[in-house]
Formats: sequence, C-alpha cells, structure tokens
Amino acid sequence: MANVLLINKKNKNRLVFSDFRSDTVTKPTDEMRKAMANADVGDDVLGDDMTVKKLESLAAQLTGMKSALYVPSGTMANELAVKIWTHEGDEVILDSLSHIYFHELSAISIISRVLPRPLNYIDGIPNISEIENNISKPGPFSWKTSLICIENTHNHRGGMVVPLDSFKKLRKLCNNYQIKIHLDGARIFNAAAASGIPVTEFSRYVDSLMFCLSKGLSAPVGSILCGPHDFIEQARKWRRLLGGSMRQAGVIAAAGIVALSSMRERLGEDHARAKSLADEISKFPGICLDTSKIMTNIVIFKFEHPSITTHEFLQKLHSKKILALAMSEKEIRFVTHKDIYDSDIEKAILAFKRILT
Repeated sequence: MANVLLINKKNKNRLVFSDFRSDTVTKPTDEMRKAMANADVGDDVLGDDMTVKKLESLAAQLTGMKSALYVPSGTMANELAVKIWTHEGDEVILDSLSHIYFHELSAISIISRVLPRPLNYIDGIPNISEIENNISKPGPFSWKTSLICIENTHNHRGGMVVPLDSFKKLRKLCNNYQIKIHLDGARIFNAAAASGIPVTEFSRYVDSLMFCLSKGLSAPVGSILCGPHDFIEQARKWRRLLGGSMRQAGVIAAAGIVALSSMRERLGEDHARAKSLADEISKFPGICLDTSKIMTNIVIFKFEHPSITTHEFLQKLHSKKILALAMSEKEIRFVTHKDIYDSDIEKAILAFKRILT
C-alpha cells in the first residue's frame, strides 16, 4: 500500500491515488522548489547559514517566542523540550493518546530517563483537577512532576482544538507548582485557523512549543522548536548530541520560509474539505462518526460494519485508488491537505458508497 504510483505532472489527473493517509505526504510547491534551488546556504553548525537564521527568526516572530531552532523532525523537537525541562527520574504528565507518549518509541524514558504519567485528556482537553491530583512532589518514594505536555491540535483525538481557556487554567496551576508546560503544536497553525485565535495567544501560556513545517504547511522536511533564548541554546547542544545538527540546511529551510509565508492562510480549505467528507461518509452503514467534532483536517471514525473488517475495507478503498490509515483495529483516519482537492473528496465518498451499500 505504501507504493503510490505517480503519473506525469502535466497530466490533469496528477495522482493515481487520492492519499488521505496524512498531511505529511504533501509535496513542496513550485515556489518552494524554486526557493530551495536558489537558497543562500552556509554551515549551520558554525552559524553561517543565513536562510536557516531567517527561518528561525520568522518562526519566533509568528509564535511570539524569544527564539527558535530548526530541527529535522517534530519528535526531535518534543524530545529536546522534555530533556531540557526535566531531570532524570522526574515525572511528566501527558495525555495517554498524545504523540509524545504514543508515537515516539518511549523516547522520553530512553533519552531523558523520566517517568511518563499518562492521563485521559477527553477530546485532548486537560482536566485541571485531575492533573493537580496527579502532580508528584519530592519525597522518599518519588521524584517531582516537572513538566506537563499538551497537544494542539490533537492528532489521536480527531484534530480537536484545545480551547484557550484550558491553556489559561493549566498555566495558573503550573505557576502554583513551578511546573513547565510544553506544547506539541505540530498542527498549531491548524488550531489557529480553525479557532481564529492567533498562535501567539496559545504560546503566551506555555514555556516552549514546537510545530511541524512538513504537515499542512507542506514543506518537505523539518520542525521548529520555540522558547526562551537560554532554552534554545541548550536545545542546540542537545540537537548536536542526538545527531540532529545539519550543515547547508538552508536548502530545506528555504521551503520552510515559503511555508510560513504563504501556506498558513489556506489551511481553512483543508478543514472545509474534511468536514464535507465527514458529513457524507457518516451516512453509510458501519461508520460511527460524530461530525460535530470535526474541527480541522483530521477525520477519525470507528468502523463497525457487520460483514467487512477494517483491513478489508482499507483494501477495498485501495483498489479504488483511495489511501487511508488504520489507527486501531476499529478506527480509520482520513487527513485532508493541500494535495487533496474537491474531486478527491467526491471520489472518496463514491468509493464509500460503492463498498458499503
């Protein structure tokens, strides 16, 4: 299923497959490719790559943070934050379905040697009283809780946007206990587009945040970690220790600048297409989906058809040139992005109809 055949770019059909697996499959725009070809580069490890510096400066400005660091992946950005904000043995409170806990190969325990304390954030929204009840204080049998992580938008919770009020309440709690907050904002610009709340408002209530350039923003590679100056300087050292330092990285950073300059405003189109898809497929047998919770570009639904398994359904979709991902034995995810058009939505709806009815 991983081999997606492409046809000539000049052909109107663009793709044989409509790829809903993730917004990470987006291809760089022509403007990005041109910027990459003409990028001013230097050795970033030595501080000579002016394109990387420009990207980092722009990212700090857009997030309202003091400083920023370009890293190869969102996972590395998250792990750098955990490493800097904690000490070995500390506890980290986070959602049981968060990317940091669920998709990063136990990295917080391997790299930072901290103990995750997973809680159930309903719809990705932290329950402040539950978090307070689970904060550990230093004692003869425990270390302390030093970090709380939050994810916005929340991938496994269907792209839900965490309300700003939750950030305010969490900040107040963490101030009382002297605990840091890290925001996994892989899709924070989707959260801003859906809620109308600027990224700078969310960032006011956290100590650090990261966002991905390679998802809805459509750059080919990279993420940004943002935070205070001294935090970023420590992150720069740990990036090198983990093998994440890059040399003439301006070649790829140039695409990130284009992404931040020209791709944020169109994210609402992806959200509208996701809602349109959800509204239609929810009508078919076997699809359990609360369309009122479709806020951004992610559609996750339970598949409970009486005669077709999840695996069989995905195979049937594949035969009709539709790609999607299984999130579990009973859950399927569709993600819209800049390379998904209205025609792809119509194609997917028709495939559902033919398979399920």
